[in-house]
Amino acid sequence: MAGAIVIVSDRCFNKSMEDKAGSVIDKFFQENDLLSKCRIIVPDEKNIIMETLKRLCDTDKMDLIVTSGGTGFSPRDVTPEATKMIIEKEAPGLVLAMLKGSLEVTPTAMLSRPVCGIRGSTLIINTPGSPKAVVECLNFIKPSLKHALQLLKNDLEPVKVTHDAMQSLPSLTEAASATGEMRYSCCKHKVELDPELVARRHRESPYPMIAVEEAQGKVLEHCLSLGDVVKPLQFALGQVLAEDVYASDPLPPFPASVKDGYAVIASDGIGKRLVISEASICGSKPELQKVQPGWCMRINTGAPLPSGADAVVMVEHTKVLECSEDGKTEHAIEILKTPHAGAEIRPIGSDIKEGDIVLRKGSCIGPSEVGILATVGKTDVKVYRSPTVAVLSTGNELQIYTEKLIPGRIRDSNQPMLMSLLSKQGFNVKGGGIAEDNLDSLVARLKSALSDADILVTTGGVSMGEKDLLRYALTSHFDATIHFARVNMKPGKPTTFATCCFEGKNKIIFGLPGNPVSAMVTCHLYVIPACRKIMNFPYSKILPTKIRVKFGGPQPVFLDPRPEYHRAYLDWSGGSELPVAYSTGNQLSSRLLSMHSANVLVILPGASKSINKAEPGSIFDALIIDTL
Repeated sequence: MAGAIVIVSDRCFNKSMEDKAGSVIDKFFQENDLLSKCRIIVPDEKNIIMETLKRLCDTDKMDLIVTSGGTGFSPRDVTPEATKMIIEKEAPGLVLAMLKGSLEVTPTAMLSRPVCGIRGSTLIINTPGSPKAVVECLNFIKPSLKHALQLLKNDLEPVKVTHDAMQSLPSLTEAASATGEMRYSCCKHKVELDPELVARRHRESPYPMIAVEEAQGKVLEHCLSLGDVVKPLQFALGQVLAEDVYASDPLPPFPASVKDGYAVIASDGIGKRLVISEASICGSKPELQKVQPGWCMRINTGAPLPSGADAVVMVEHTKVLECSEDGKTEHAIEILKTPHAGAEIRPIGSDIKEGDIVLRKGSCIGPSEVGILATVGKTDVKVYRSPTVAVLSTGNELQIYTEKLIPGRIRDSNQPMLMSLLSKQGFNVKGGGIAEDNLDSLVARLKSALSDADILVTTGGVSMGEKDLLRYALTSHFDATIHFARVNMKPGKPTTFATCCFEGKNKIIFGLPGNPVSAMVTCHLYVIPACRKIMNFPYSKILPTKIRVKFGGPQPVFLDPRPEYHRAYLDWSGGSELPVAYSTGNQLSSRLLSMHSANVLVILPGASKSINKAEPGSIFDALIIDTL
């Protein structure tokens, strides 16, 4: 959904004061899946405000307009009057929510005169000019805002989900009589019931099913840079440059020989040359010797050209005429091919000129880039900060993999597997331990992990079982926003993505399924791209690389109703124009052996009436997940 920000302020309009409210509104949009299309600053003029609002509603078709400023008692505060003139329906409940919440913060809120209303399918909300008051007012109406926008768009599926979820809640009377208090948490209209109310738990997920591409888009929208940091060059591999890098010296810094041979004076032509006893080798000081007419000096590749010489003749175009008896010293040689001035010489700065930009801001630092940085003497490099990722496993059945197996338990493979995968990508990774399937244990582990990490990756606890507590814990104890919790894919359907503010910092949370293959696949599709986005990787390198492959194997594969990310390995030996992707075998999401040797995920389409099999030889897209 698209949103617009309108700042109403004479002083901001004439640039005598900086607009600060616009940034907090923009941040609110980002945190609530709203695309901020534009930010407009207008003076406190009723007609200009009216025309701006009408254009945004009627021409630009915005879903939401938030105004800031002009809602008080000052003579030029006319935003409410301008808004009333153009809206078709009022929304007094939103006004009441903002005023009620604001009055609990400060009594001066009674001087605010906001108007909320609808024009066409656009919702308009007036907020005060203070950034603090703007955030408070938007948060007061946040619980109903998305649902209001869905209603205006006539977006029936999420509307029905919300209504059905609300109908499934126990009444106040029932809840009070049974427990003495209302016991549920509702976050962003994704209702999470108290897990103790087992009989009333959802029989179907209240979350809408979304496509993988939409889920990836939601993830990347919330992944913002963490700023930059200076690192020693030896620790910069895999990072992204946060500055342009300039050459402080030319390369080469002197005229350098391209070949092994002899430094000569070109005008001497072919014929006999006396050989200076010294040689110009890499690192030598050739100014100590000067080549005179009729003489030459031995020179190695990369060595500086000695004074007096203006060409290099490669050793293959010479022959020895005189030498010492032991063969260790050349006295005279013959030049067999006419030299030309400048031949086989790299001029000063021919590779890199002093002051050249050698690497641009946003460049990924690989081994070649490390070499370039070393070449120009860049020992400390400014790079974008890498996120710290904590990996937490959940489940009563799990135990640490290093211990002897206890009856009734299984070893936790997810945590070491995901930590290894993320470490391989160059991210900062730490273990979060194992949480038991009870709220106290889970909340304690979540708090511990979130205190030290920018991104939290959990496995398990996201399906429909009575012990799947992650989303309830996040919404009830961390005031988290659940952005999605059901994706149209196999494996990985219950993958959950959430954000929250913890200890004053924004946190990103991935709830991956507990089956190892599901966790591995969804980590490739969501977690790794999130880390890369935060590190400001170029967009082309954020998502897994997609290629076309020919599906191999002796038998067709029956398609699932959902698109399937089929584990496979590539083979080029058959002479096919495209690589052939061979299945790694049984694709059960619990069978981690299906990831063994897999270097691609073949994207098989969901079954349809016309196609229900992936036939050998069919062409599909595939995502590269390991070295080929």
